[in-house]
Amino acid sequence: MQKKLGFLNFGHFAHDRATGTVDPKAAFDDQLSMTAAAEEEGLDGAWIRVHHFQWMMSAPFPTLSAMAAQTHSIELGTGVIDLRYENPLYFAEQAATTDLISDGRLQLGISRGSPEAALDGQQQFGYTLEPGQNWTDVAQERGQRIRDAIGGIPVATGDPNSPWSPGGATQLVTQPQSPDLLNRLWWGSGSTSSGITAGEQGYNLLSSTLLLQDDGRPFHIQQADQIRRYHDAYSASGLATGGKTTVSRSMYALRSIQDERMFGYAGSTRDQAGQLDGSPARSGPTYVGKVDELAEMLSQDQAVADADYVLFANPAQLGAERNREIFAGWYEVFKLLGWK
Repeated sequence: MQKKLGFLNFGHFAHDRATGTVDPKAAFDDQLSMTAAAEEEGLDGAWIRVHHFQWMMSAPFPTLSAMAAQTHSIELGTGVIDLRYENPLYFAEQAATTDLISDGRLQLGISRGSPEAALDGQQQFGYTLEPGQNWTDVAQERGQRIRDAIGGIPVATGDPNSPWSPGGATQLVTQPQSPDLLNRLWWGSGSTSSGITAGEQGYNLLSSTLLLQDDGRPFHIQQADQIRRYHDAYSASGLATGGKTTVSRSMYALRSIQDERMFGYAGSTRDQAGQLDGSPARSGPTYVGKVDELAEMLSQDQAVADADYVLFANPAQLGAERNREIFAGWYEVFKLLGWK
C-alpha cells in the first residue's frame, strides 16, 4: 500500500544565544531550499506550522506561494492555521489564489490552534468573543464559512446598480475560485471528539502531534481509535469532500557516523504524558535507529499504519543539506516497508 510522506517544519527562526538575536530571513530561505530538496528526494509534502507573536512562521500564504515557485510537484501544506486569527472570506481569497499559483498543490490544515505566547493575541488582531462565545465554537463557525466560500456558495449580495458584478450575478462568491480545493481542507484534531466532528463536517483529518486526552493506552493506539471514529463519522455524513487522514511523528534514520553522533541519543521508545492547559495530554515516542529497525518500529505503530499521510517533524535549523540527508533516510524506510 502506498502512503504519502512529508516533512512538517515547526518554523523556528534561528537563534544566536551569544547575541540574543534571531534571523527570520534565514528561516524562510531554508524553508524554500528544504522544500526543493524534499521534492528531489521523493517526498510528497512540505508542510509548515503557523504561530503568531513567536519567533516562528506566521504568514502562511506568501510562504506557500514562494514554496510553489521553487518546486513543481510536491504538495504544500499547513499544520495548522489558527482560525482564531483569521477572517474567513479573506482566508478563502488568499487560499484559492495560492492554490492556483501552485497548480492545485495546497493541503490546508486549519483548527482552533494551539497554546500561544500572547494573552490578548486575538484582540490585537481585532477579534473578541461575544458573551456566551468560546474560541472553539468561533473556530468551527469560521471553518464552515471558509468551506462555503471555497466551495463556491454565494456569500454576498450583488448590487443591481453596479456594473461590476461578474456576469450580472445577484449572488456573489469569493474570487478567485480554485476547483477541488475544498477536497484538500484538513481539520487539526487533538482529541477523539474533535476528530468525530471533523468527519461529520466533511474535512480530512489532520491528527495532532499530541492528543489532549489520555486513558493510559499507548499514544498510537489512542490515535488509531481517533482515526477509526473519524472514518465512521465521515462515512455516516454522506459528504464527499474528505476521508483522508494524516499523523505526525519524529524519526531519524542512522545511516552514517554523523547521524550516530547527532541523533543516536535522541530516541525514546516511551510516550510522553503530562498536562497541557490543565488537561491530560500524551504524545508518541521519537523513533531513532537504522533503516531496518525503523521499518520495524513503524510497522508496529497502528496509527501510522492506518493513516494515508505521515508527516515527520524535521530539524529545520540544521539547514537544507542536512535535512536532505534526513529526508532520504525517511524515504528509504518507507521504501523498505513497501509504502513507496
